[in-house]
Amino acid sequence: MTIHPGHPGSLPATTHSYLARAADSLHEATVATDVPTRYACAHVAALRAAAALLAARARPATGRRPRQKNAWVLLAEVAPELGEWATFFAAGAGKRAAAEAGSTRAVTEREADDLVRDADRFLGVVEQALGLAPHLPGGLRIVVPTGRSGAA
Repeated sequence: MTIHPGHPGSLPATTHSYLARAADSLHEATVATDVPTRYACAHVAALRAAAALLAARARPATGRRPRQKNAWVLLAEVAPELGEWATFFAAGAGKRAAAEAGSTRAVTEREADDLVRDADRFLGVVEQALGLAPHLPGGLRIVVPTGRSGAA
């Protein structure tokens, strides 16, 4: 499949679904009050963003059944320009697992806050790689009024 920048309709529905789910997870991370949840949600947001790109670019394997690979390994293969991101997020998978298991010592507040920012940046990088306009950083939303009351 060829990705045409600026043509979101050329992307598979799965890609859009993963992007929406990534944004939801990122929002959960920003509003979470406990550190492990914030870290885990941010990591899941990044994982879903990676899945969106993989859904758009990955090709089914032909021939022998390939060895199982995690999303970060696949991302580095399918999008080598995102290899550093893949390595970074792969390194945090163990901490995410510990945080999801309820460990309050798995990550610090600083690590969780940093990961939220990094996941937010990564989502924007993936959106641009897919030819989409990146979301607003920090989960900000623009409200566009549909009409002005009292306008003549």
